[in-house]
This record gives sequence, C-alpha cells and structure tokens, in this order.
Amino acid sequence: MDTSIFQTFHPSLQQLQEWKDSFGVFTTHPSLIVDDSIIQKTLRSLSERLTGNYPFHHPNYAGQMLKPPHPIAALAYSVTMGLNPNNHALDGGPPSSEMEKECVQALANLFGYNDTYMGHLSSSGTIANLEALWIARCLHPNKGIAYSNEAHYTHSRMAQVLDMEAHTFQLEDENSIAECLEALPVDSIGTLIVTMGTTGLGKVEPLSEILDWARPRSIRIHIDAAYGGFFKTISDYLPGPNVHWDRMQEADSIVIDPHKHGLQPYGCGCVLFKNPEVGVFYKHDSPYTYFSSEELHLGEISLECSRAGAAAASFWATLQCFPLEPNHGFGPILTACHMAAIKAYGYLDNSEILNPYIAPELDIVTYYVAKKNAPGSTSTISDRSKKIFHQGMNNNDPSQQYYISLYTVNSQDFSQRFPEILVDSNQVVLLRSVLMRPEQEHTIEKLLARIEEDAKALL
Repeated sequence: MDTSIFQTFHPSLQQLQEWKDSFGVFTTHPSLIVDDSIIQKTLRSLSERLTGNYPFHHPNYAGQMLKPPHPIAALAYSVTMGLNPNNHALDGGPPSSEMEKECVQALANLFGYNDTYMGHLSSSGTIANLEALWIARCLHPNKGIAYSNEAHYTHSRMAQVLDMEAHTFQLEDENSIAECLEALPVDSIGTLIVTMGTTGLGKVEPLSEILDWARPRSIRIHIDAAYGGFFKTISDYLPGPNVHWDRMQEADSIVIDPHKHGLQPYGCGCVLFKNPEVGVFYKHDSPYTYFSSEELHLGEISLECSRAGAAAASFWATLQCFPLEPNHGFGPILTACHMAAIKAYGYLDNSEILNPYIAPELDIVTYYVAKKNAPGSTSTISDRSKKIFHQGMNNNDPSQQYYISLYTVNSQDFSQRFPEILVDSNQVVLLRSVLMRPEQEHTIEKLLARIEEDAKALL
C-alpha cells in the first residue's frame, strides 16, 4: 500500500484544529479526560483483538464482498468524524451536505439521470432498497413487487417490513424473458426489481428485455445495482449486451452501494429516483414545490433521520481522486477486477480438477472440484468444497492461507449444466471467489494453483 497519503494527514488535522481554535480556545471538561496510559493500553488491546479478523486487505482474501476502503476514504472519514456533522439537515453539516449533493449528482450522471432526479446517500444498500420499495408502495398501495430467484434477500425481507406482496420468477436460459415473466400475477405487481450484479454469481439481469415487457403493463422498474452499479463505468468492455447498461436511465429508481465497489467504509449506500416528484411522499411540513427546488434539503427526502456527514465527505474525497470514468479513476480499478475473473475462468477451464460453473460477467467466479474423467456425484462435490473452504484458512503459514466462500445451488439447476454428474442430493455446494481487489488481476492464478494443489490431495 502506498503510504505517502498518510504524510498529508497531520497537516490536514492541524488546519482543522486551527479552524476550531478560531472560535475561541476552551478547556476540555475534566469528565472527558482519559489518562494517556489507559488510552495506550486500550489501543494496544484493540489492535490485538482486531488481528482476529480475516485478511480482508490481502489479495489472498477472495471470500465475501468485503473491499477495503481506499486510504483517502478512511482518512477523509476520520478527519470529518472529529466534527461529526449530521447530513439530516443543512444546519447539521452545511459542507458535508453540499458534498453529498455533489456525490449523488455524479452517480446520477453515471446512470444517465442527469438533472431530472431525486436522491441521497444512505447508511446502507438495505436501507436504500427499503426506501425505494416504500416509494413503490406509496405509488401502488394495493400492489406488490416481483424479483428473480437470484435477487438479494433484502427484497423479501423489506416486503415483509412494508407488508407488501412479493413474487419471484426464474430467468431460465432456455426460455425467453417474456416466458419467464408471464407466470407472474401481472395485475398484482406495481414494481419489478432488476438486479445488475447479483450477489451470488455476479449476474447482470436482462434489463432491456424486462423493460420492454414491463412498460406496456404499467409496471415500474427498480434496479438493485448495489453490487454491480460501479461497473457502469466500464460497461463497454463487459461481456453481454451493452444495451442493459445503456437503458439504466429508463428505470424509475436505482440503488448503488459505494461501500462495495466505491472504495468506501461501511455506512454508505445511495438511492436515486428518476422522477423528483416522488418527494411529495416525504412531505410533513414543507410545500410540495420544496422538493424540486434547487435548495434540496436532504433531511426532507430521506427515511433516515441522522446520517453521518463523514460518509459523504469520505465519498466526495474519493471521487476527487478517482472520477467515474472508464479510462481514469474507477475505470481501471474495475477493469482489473473483471480481468481477474476472466483469468480465473481461463485457469479453471484448463484445469483437470477445478471446473468453472458459469462464465463470469463481473468479478465473481464459481467452481467445483471433480475429475473430468470421473466427475462423481453432487454430494461428493459438496463435501470437497467444504473441505477446501476450511483447509485454505487453516494453513499454519499465514502467507499460504487463502480465503474463499461457499455457494449453494439447486441440484436440478446444476444437473442441467452438468448432466454427466450423478445427482444424489437436493443441493450442491460450490466454491466461490469474489475478486474485488484490483491486485488480484496479477495474483489470481497463483491463488487458484494453491487451491488446485489442495484439491489434488483430496482426490
């Protein structure tokens, strides 16, 4: 990690302290003072306890969707946190509220909403999706939502919170989109959710075809791009039809998580609405025109009340260093992550015992252990996956450890792809690697070789 950024940290704090002192120096109340020895002891203990984490920072970690924040984001958050501004109201954090507007504008421009939108940052993608579904219920109070069987579980959970009917559909390769959706109770659905980057396999659902099916039926479209949204910066270079990314601007609402691929600490999501008039549903004591005015009051368009201004400052600082452009800023970072997945797929496709499940669309690869000339059964594949998962973490040499995750699929779906494998269980447990670190473009083949060596020992 480049440590030069830390050299600017102290001058920044000094500048902020001088600003604080300009209002008049005062003495800290004795009740807030802690002895230096206690602070040092506490921080040492904290550091010791934190070493119990998995190495989320390292390229050998390819498990869950845990991306370390960039140092500029962490430092900007820390600097702002000392002031602890609250972006619920403009007078709770005027500078950080302006930063939030600039960040949201950048995301809106990325998706093509430009100036006709309403949106804000949130504490998470879950809350952002809750808010989008709350607006969906406000617009169609007697109708429910629909989403694919690979959508994030937050939608079913939030549907329960909002007391909305929830329907699922399966996007099957052998059927057209219309055939997959026709089984839905159309008259009972007000909003259909499209996932741009499923959290399991990293799939980009066919937005264009779903839009063409939904619009004539007066069904709204909400895009859950919590995971995949930042890949819009390099959509021209991704596999699959680019039209799905190009038509994101036609969706009624979009959610994206800067704390996933946006290099942010946890506590930063975002929700965008194409039509700013949905702000009327937030109104409690302000006139209707207030919501579409240029003086946007962030606290008046959010389900949440207090929100960390530090999150907005952190994201703003990151966007100053990494603009949302394909060949500069975020583009090269996401390209490297995608290339890591492409390299991984090539390695798996040529291996005698590691087999790819599907081709990656973003930066997630799934695979299983089986000899090509003796594939075995679904239960033996599951058993091998679990053993590899635990073995990678338990090597006595930390430098040789690796961290991957498990992913469970229905055996019937698995058998359609691999009919030569005996089905003797209801589910199959696969190995899964989430390649969110750009460094993994250059380390993934070495990591897979280590997994392959352990797999050979199992066989």
